[in-house]
Amino acid sequence: MKRRRPRPRRRPRPTRAIPTDQGVASRSQRGAFVESWWAERWVAALERLITPARLARGRTYARAGQVLSVQEQTGTVLAQVQGSRRTPYRVTIGLAPLSDKAWERVITALSRRPDLPASLLAGEMPRDIDEVFAQARASLFPTAPEHLRLHCSCPDKVTVCKHVAATCYLLGEQLDEDPFLLFRLRGRGQDELLEGLRRRVGAGSGADAGTATAATSPDDEHETGPLQAATPLEPNDFWSAAQPPRIDLPGERPDLSLLRRLGPFSALDDDLVAHLGPVYRTVAAAAEAAFEAADAEPASEDDGSAMG
Repeated sequence: MKRRRPRPRRRPRPTRAIPTDQGVASRSQRGAFVESWWAERWVAALERLITPARLARGRTYARAGQVLSVQEQTGTVLAQVQGSRRTPYRVTIGLAPLSDKAWERVITALSRRPDLPASLLAGEMPRDIDEVFAQARASLFPTAPEHLRLHCSCPDKVTVCKHVAATCYLLGEQLDEDPFLLFRLRGRGQDELLEGLRRRVGAGSGADAGTATAATSPDDEHETGPLQAATPLEPNDFWSAAQPPRIDLPGERPDLSLLRRLGPFSALDDDLVAHLGPVYRTVAAAAEAAFEAADAEPASEDDGSAMG
């Protein structure tokens, strides 16, 4: 009697999402999903922690409007995503909050750089923010899987499904317009952060400014001295300096998120991005070309770089 061969298991067919016209409209329909450098960092972090296949399906879901809602609630983001079932799936996205001691170290480091809080108040994420958090032995952007807290009610067994990935992409678009969202997900809102900075600056300007860092944890021995901004060069000495400080330009693609936050202009039929975006890009490209040309110029013989 011949033994029957076991039938090969059929792979489950991929399910198709139920189309909907009630979803959140994504600004991105092709190419890069976000515009600001800090939102790009968010997407880059996801690309390191999530498989490419899941990310690709997540982008498709986000651009197709399958994400029905995205709401922020006390340090987390809640979303509803229309999948292949009638009932939308519930998605929760959060970041591991920094400890109070870590935030105190961050605020202390920020208080030494008054230009950075000023950028945040203007709605821009300072490019030196990574350096500040590194000094505080912390990280603003997620760099490890344990920094992300992700959950979806779908039956998919993987930790990060396409519904979570779609929500993460739309979250990146929200970061374009509100960089403080990342701070809130890490445990400090704008008001709390600014209040902490006021306390630090106030302590540093008092009679005992030299001991203002005593409020930090004992292991911060490298953070000593009065809390004041260190200027690399006095303004009056700028033109007389042997080598002026280097001015770093932003990336190739200018950040247009501030224009989006300004909203529509009544004198124009279209938004500011449509009219001023090409100008920003042209000026940025010309400035970058000028700086590259300056860097490529050979050093003169009397600049002190030649060896005798």
